[in-house]
Amino acid sequence: MKGTRSSRHRLPLCIVALLAAANSAAFAGGEGSGGRDEDERGESEPYSIGLWGDLPYSDLQASIGVPNLIADMNANQLAFTIHDGDLKSGSGRCDEIVYQRALGYFSSLRAPAAFTPGDNDWTDCDRASAGGFNSLERLDHERELFFKTPFTLGQRKLRQEVQSTPLCLGVGGPVPCVENRRWHFGGVTYVTLNIQGSCNNLCDTAPDPAEFAARNQANIAWLRETFQQAKARGSAAIMIVSQADPGWDLSDPTRAPLRDPFTLAETDGAPDGFQSFLLALRDEVIAFRKPVAYVHGDSHYARVDKPFLDALGRRLENFTRVETFGDNQNNGNNDVNWIKVRVDAGSRDVFSFQPQIVPGNRTAVRAP
Repeated sequence: MKGTRSSRHRLPLCIVALLAAANSAAFAGGEGSGGRDEDERGESEPYSIGLWGDLPYSDLQASIGVPNLIADMNANQLAFTIHDGDLKSGSGRCDEIVYQRALGYFSSLRAPAAFTPGDNDWTDCDRASAGGFNSLERLDHERELFFKTPFTLGQRKLRQEVQSTPLCLGVGGPVPCVENRRWHFGGVTYVTLNIQGSCNNLCDTAPDPAEFAARNQANIAWLRETFQQAKARGSAAIMIVSQADPGWDLSDPTRAPLRDPFTLAETDGAPDGFQSFLLALRDEVIAFRKPVAYVHGDSHYARVDKPFLDALGRRLENFTRVETFGDNQNNGNNDVNWIKVRVDAGSRDVFSFQPQIVPGNRTAVRAP
């Protein structure tokens, strides 16, 4: 996360008119026999997925911690994995080696590997310490490298729906938001959204309100369409994955923006890049009624809780926030871990969450 709103203790045109156009056409083409539209198992058969992100942030994590983590995920029979953004630290340079290293990690995962960008990968690249890159150019590069086909990364692949209408911005103007993806697996609908720390690109070195406005509207449109599809398909649940911790209430000032839980307005004086999205999300969660899991990284504190309230202050019982493990540079490989999600579309709550402490990455208390 950028500058003053960093939640890591480091202090966490018109495109709108295009929204009336068709919004979700999937990419044409394919990637050979390795891809498929949907899992072939029955929708009632349970399966497991892996969640991770905010890694690696140091040479030790890059050379030992993440390979250990990937080996641990590969030792499990996972249906797919999802990395929720940040391929490096915010001060690390946004050089090509970072993206190629990440591509190597994803390619070493046996299961299909989904990914959504993080602020350290592009919005923060305009920092002098990160190389002073044009942040939109870095996002364009990620789109070309990681999202050039309608399939996941990984040794096995799943076909994903792609938000291909040019609602976002690139260096040259309107471009498709190809990083926004959706897929249906085992009775559950999954969606990734490009929602960033650093006030969602409204603060830090070079804020970009036009880029934010376009992408925010695209995210809201993709979100609403996802809920519509899930209802039409009879999905048992929805899992949403993005990078940013938007803040949900007034209880967590060290890790997230402070937010009025009733109005969802940010209260700490920082630019608010999340309220309109959160209001749309709350409406959709209430109307859907079935389980909704919201997965993010950003503030490097693994947790599973229920911080979302309705406008009357009542807890949304069907909503669960899941934050993945993230970098702890002071403790070497400590927290270079992942979360295993058991998914059972036939169960009442659908998702159960199991933190996975990688034995080779235990730092404070060594594995027996």
